[in-house]
Amino acid sequence: DRQTLVAVLQFLRRSNLRESEEILRREARLLGDDLGGNVAAVATSSPGVAAVAAVPPGKGGNVAAVATSSPGVAAVAAVPPGKVSSPSSKVTRSGDVIGGAVVVEDQPDVSAVLSAYNQQGDPTLYEEYYSGLKHFIECSLDCHRAELSQLFYPLFVHMYLELVYNQHESEAKSFFERFHGDQECYYQDDLRVLSSLTKKEHMKGNETMLDFRTSKFVLRISRDSYQLLKRHLQEKQNNQIWNIVQEHLYIDIFDGMPRSKQQIDAMVGSLAGEAKREANKAKVFFGLLKEPEFDVPLDDEDEEGENEEGKPKKKKPKKDNVGSKSKKQDPNAPPQNRIPLPELKDSDKLDKVMNMKEAARRVRLGPECLPSICFYTFLNAYQGLTAVDITDDSSMIVGGFADSTVRVWSVTPKKLRSVKTAADLSLIDKESDDVLERIMDEKTASELKILYGHSGPVYGTSFSPDRNYLLSCSEDGTVRLWSLQTFTCLVGYKGHNYPVWDTQFSPYGYYFVSGGHDRVARLWATDHYQPLRIFAGHLADVTCTRFHPNSNYIATGSADRTIRLWDVLNGNCVRIFTGHKGPIHSLAFSPNGRFLATGATDGRVLLWDIGHGLMVGELKGHTDTIYALRFSRDGEILASGSMDNTVRLWDAVKAFEDLETDDFTTATGHINLPENSQDLLLGTYMTKSTPVVHLHFTRRNLLLAAGAYSSQ
Repeated sequence: DRQTLVAVLQFLRRSNLRESEEILRREARLLGDDLGGNVAAVATSSPGVAAVAAVPPGKGGNVAAVATSSPGVAAVAAVPPGKVSSPSSKVTRSGDVIGGAVVVEDQPDVSAVLSAYNQQGDPTLYEEYYSGLKHFIECSLDCHRAELSQLFYPLFVHMYLELVYNQHESEAKSFFERFHGDQECYYQDDLRVLSSLTKKEHMKGNETMLDFRTSKFVLRISRDSYQLLKRHLQEKQNNQIWNIVQEHLYIDIFDGMPRSKQQIDAMVGSLAGEAKREANKAKVFFGLLKEPEFDVPLDDEDEEGENEEGKPKKKKPKKDNVGSKSKKQDPNAPPQNRIPLPELKDSDKLDKVMNMKEAARRVRLGPECLPSICFYTFLNAYQGLTAVDITDDSSMIVGGFADSTVRVWSVTPKKLRSVKTAADLSLIDKESDDVLERIMDEKTASELKILYGHSGPVYGTSFSPDRNYLLSCSEDGTVRLWSLQTFTCLVGYKGHNYPVWDTQFSPYGYYFVSGGHDRVARLWATDHYQPLRIFAGHLADVTCTRFHPNSNYIATGSADRTIRLWDVLNGNCVRIFTGHKGPIHSLAFSPNGRFLATGATDGRVLLWDIGHGLMVGELKGHTDTIYALRFSRDGEILASGSMDNTVRLWDAVKAFEDLETDDFTTATGHINLPENSQDLLLGTYMTKSTPVVHLHFTRRNLLLAAGAYSSQ
């Protein structure tokens, strides 16, 4: 559309943005060939004169998109990566939607992001504006006050940053000192970062700042409260605040009763406010996949001579309570072939049989029958224990250490042995029955193997379900795959450029996930050296990662205080859970796949219903960061382990029974959390001075815990 192009070019000329105009002119000549296919769209997004040119990808992808986002007149030209842009072109943050044009870029250029803080009001009146709004909200009716109070924090931050950006340092300082005490206690850490930004120069390159600027802060407010606010701001002609509300906040308005203070407090606290309601609407297949069927051969000792003729009698009645749920397809399960899963090998089938036998002897846990807890204490771990994992059959335990080593112990009498050398292997009779025993080299047998290879602290470890491999991730930015047959490193996966905080194998093996300081989680397959999926969306480090039991979804917890659930198939984010007041450090899915438990530095365990996308419970009791969460094998008990040196057991059955998950709750987030943490707490177990880093239920429901003794 030539008229549009001409209009944009004239606008650029009026604004003295010659370079941008030149770029667009050059591109326009390219576009001249087929103007039909590539129409530049123009949109204005605010009261000032603003134009946005968005050009569809496909025409070489190097068309400069020009965007403005502030009421002042400002234009930003973004040039896609790979093209050398003229030095003056400014680039905005990845995926930032500016007035209708999505400009995708890797490196945020701070000046572009900040340009929206153009001077708007009289700096001396900021305190008056804010205190005026504060007075209005505090004097409004109780039912609206709780909802409107959510505005205090985002407005405070944006007004402060606006003052700093426009170099009114003394006004900014007095504004901060006057109002920072009014903010909710859970924003303390953010305010500490904010208080250090006192000059315009400080704002360059400050990540927290950029996040706040580029992601709209989400508030959920009922229509009545919103109308009240709008009326007040328009009567007062308080454009300064109204502009911030329109530009930097996303108000998710719902019809119905306003929410109470408790309901709001339960859900807020993350870096970007609550999740939009749309974020948790997508369908999630949280059911379990059908187990492959095969007969369970009998153990002689179990039968104790009941069937003298030696007929292989099927152990049906005994197996029923365990295997019965896998018979019929779960209605909420994903299609069996939704994502390709590895074929079962013979050894896996044997392991499944072993698992079923163990399960038949499993202790049924409950309030009357609590598990025994066996604690593995790492003594003299002066290297600094940073990660622990235990194999599913509880035969090996691995520790990741700050001195960059990975140490594997056998916790059964069976020692760890490596496979013989190639020369020795060629002498073995391949047909013999005990060939798997013969290939092991007895001379290498030991209780402990140390794996060297990382060049920084090891923050995450994970055994593969078949116990042949081990993953470790480290501060050095790599994830390593080790063989437990040879105890050597097979692959180093390089994708993260910064520390990798956590990694975990899929319950079916083959796939694994990693999350790190670069704010993304990556999905890998052991035989690909590039990630298969990159899950981007968190606003701060991805601190922990977990696979859903059906392997179709991955949960990630982050320092932005949110938990996200991602679909492995297409990489989409299908759930965003907000409510924690500190970085998330532990995640656990219930064995039936319906619920998720999360633990954070705020010492609370929150429980989520994945299908409805709702918070359904809060377990209070721990006084420090929760680093470990695990459900018992049948999901009756949730165990949590914390830096406060305790393991706590919670009644999971009771926590999840008769939940109110009607459509109204789902639509508005009017959640009513029962105040029954104490009724659900079944036991608290102190260690002498050992923070709990890992928990694991054995196949017979014995609880194993691990941590390093700290001698303060």
